[in-house]
Amino acid sequence: MANLQNCLDNCSLYCGTYAKYNNGSIFGEWLNLSDYLDYNELYEAMRELHNDEEDPEFMFQDYEAPKFFINQGLISECHISKDIYEIAEKINDSSLEFEIIEAYVDCIGNYCKDTEELLERVLDSYSGEFNSDEDFVQDMLEQDGSIPENLPSYIFIDWERTAHNFMYDYSASNGYYFRN
Repeated sequence: MANLQNCLDNCSLYCGTYAKYNNGSIFGEWLNLSDYLDYNELYEAMRELHNDEEDPEFMFQDYEAPKFFINQGLISECHISKDIYEIAEKINDSSLEFEIIEAYVDCIGNYCKDTEELLERVLDSYSGEFNSDEDFVQDMLEQDGSIPENLPSYIFIDWERTAHNFMYDYSASNGYYFRN
């Protein structure tokens, strides 16, 4: 459950209603998504919060969420997807850290409705975490044997230029590298 908590710990919303807002009130509360087991439990908490209205139309006057959830259209000012908990659970079940998934989506700009397909794409293209393009390229070339182990000390490699050329086939975000 560690990844699920990591995913949803940073998701919260301030839940009010349109009726209250239209009548000059911003009454509501901050609700942390990780405090609820699923969407139905969250929905019941929102209904309980606004039990003075017969059929409250929820309004999220503010929200905080990782870019992943926002970019995937799972949370916004007027909407929270019923799928947000299911998607968080799929991320939890994957072997990937949430930050890697976020970096992939940020890097590749890939909106993917099918979470399992997205996770598969991340797994297929993830190449590791590095401090710089130069470190990444040097590691890749050393691992694949492109650089001989007994390279004479008088030969220097321009890692900046090499990385510039090499990175046409890769993308990076927040130190995470992916094959295009």
